[in-house]
Amino acid sequence: MYVEQLYTGCLSEAAYFISSEGEAAVIDPLRDVDEYIQKAEEQGVKIKYIFETHFHADFVSGHIDLSKKTGAPIVYGPLTQAGFDVHIAKDGEEFTIGKAKIKVLHTPGHTLESSCYLLYDENGKPYSVFTGDTLFVGDVGRPDLFSGNLSKEELAGMMYNSLQTKIKTLDNDIIVYPAHGPGSSCGKNLGPQTFSTIGEQKETNYALQEMTKDEFIKTVTEGLTTPPAYFPLNAKINKEGYEAMDDVMDKADKALSIPEFKQLVKEGAWILDTRASTVFTEGFVPDAISIGLDGRFAEWAGSLLPLDQALVLVTEEGKERESIIRLARVGIDNVQGYLQGGFEAWKNAGEEIDMIIDIEPDELAMDIPHDSKLEVLDVRKPTEFEAGHVKGATNVPLNTMMDPLNIAMIDTDNNLYVHCAGGYRSVIAASLLKRQGYHNLRNVLGGFGKIKAVKDIPIVTPEQARV
Repeated sequence: MYVEQLYTGCLSEAAYFISSEGEAAVIDPLRDVDEYIQKAEEQGVKIKYIFETHFHADFVSGHIDLSKKTGAPIVYGPLTQAGFDVHIAKDGEEFTIGKAKIKVLHTPGHTLESSCYLLYDENGKPYSVFTGDTLFVGDVGRPDLFSGNLSKEELAGMMYNSLQTKIKTLDNDIIVYPAHGPGSSCGKNLGPQTFSTIGEQKETNYALQEMTKDEFIKTVTEGLTTPPAYFPLNAKINKEGYEAMDDVMDKADKALSIPEFKQLVKEGAWILDTRASTVFTEGFVPDAISIGLDGRFAEWAGSLLPLDQALVLVTEEGKERESIIRLARVGIDNVQGYLQGGFEAWKNAGEEIDMIIDIEPDELAMDIPHDSKLEVLDVRKPTEFEAGHVKGATNVPLNTMMDPLNIAMIDTDNNLYVHCAGGYRSVIAASLLKRQGYHNLRNVLGGFGKIKAVKDIPIVTPEQARV
């Protein structure tokens, strides 16, 4: 028996490939399914089943395309209602993969149809459980993402029952393979590992400790942040169906001359620059939005860009297809093409360019006492801001910066010094500000991580903020 976790860092997402005796199954595939097909060909196995743990909210799954290309049925748990052909499994139903076996454990709570899949090895011993968003390492799935008419408290109550009756009863040595790892917004605070064991989780996961149902509901529903805006849209896409990835690529993977590129922009396409943030600041096409492939690209693209917005891309040479694929993973399908030759071609043709000035925190320290119009703009999450920030800084979290009302609160006459935690998000924010006509700005290199090390920059700590 062969089991592989296929982890995608920028989405904190784990898909799984299982094979035994010439047969295979894929659990929670990404939308770009060629990797699974290639893996099956390399092993000389046939993909027999595609298992989905639930309707994902944070990415578009590859279940439909993979089923069309392999003929394998899509399996969901009880209570599933989908806009395409699926096998709705019964609680406890078993599926054979070669000499291995998978058993369905219906575990509602994150969503109604949420199910875990218990894998038995070729000797009939329980080996691992694929928990989807029911159980993470150190956390559980949040109950407020795709709940239909149910409240988060009602779903959290279901989650409690699922954990007590289906998860905590499993043997301690069973490997836990969740759908997400650290950084995912599908939980509150996932641990740093991407797999664990039932025994380890019983000891360390707060949600598996002894508590009453009411205590559990209160614990799980407290402190939930607003999920990314694209989550409900992706869940709807996964439930109702989507355009084939091959068709998306046919439309998007198209080199555009400079006149063609400019015409599409004139017609309303937005410019998305996927080069590294450190490269973007040195020069870019005016009005371009920076979301670099070097960070949590798909998540920020989904959070900031309307899914139906026409886009044209500026990429590093050779990164065109990767940019298109990673956008499609979160349902952004309306890419019209990419600038042939990238930014260098644009610059060499004598077209207008824009820049963002990068500064070190030392320069910020020198400017603070002497510039009455200086405004520090902190684009981190509110929880990060509350944990420590520059005295007098304005907190405008990056995920809110597409709201014109939030941007309108920033004075156009001020000299803006933009920072995040490390430098990636601040460049995205600066590009959005540039696009809105804010040009008196600086990007603070290294973000708050470097700022707090400069002794001449006053920092407000949580203790000081409470005084």
